[in-house]
Amino acid sequence: AASSPLAIAGTFASFALFLSVTAHIAARNVLGDVPVRNAFVVGPVPAAVSVLVATFAAENSALLFAGLAAALVLDGVAVRYLYDQSTGLSAYITVIHFVVSVILGTIIFGILALAGSAPG
Repeated sequence: AASSPLAIAGTFASFALFLSVTAHIAARNVLGDVPVRNAFVVGPVPAAVSVLVATFAAENSALLFAGLAAALVLDGVAVRYLYDQSTGLSAYITVIHFVVSVILGTIIFGILALAGSAPG
């Protein structure tokens, strides 16, 4: 099914905002007080990879895993560059970003699924 450009842009923007919030949570958890503007640059990077992979590799599971790996690597590069940290610490922040994103995404999805299935 084809989607409108506005729907794709809205999906990208909302996912980029979500990943920016989780990137800030991860960086703040590891580094302490960090500027929030860095997270608003980190978030759109994996979001763009995700939208591209979802658009072009919907049925190919090998490409889906390659897209996940690419998103994690580019996320790590963005963290290393923007927060000016070592490769090891940047990888650690990236792993924390992934974990926080999965946990928060699962919680939000669960709340929306419960709200959507409420009677009446």
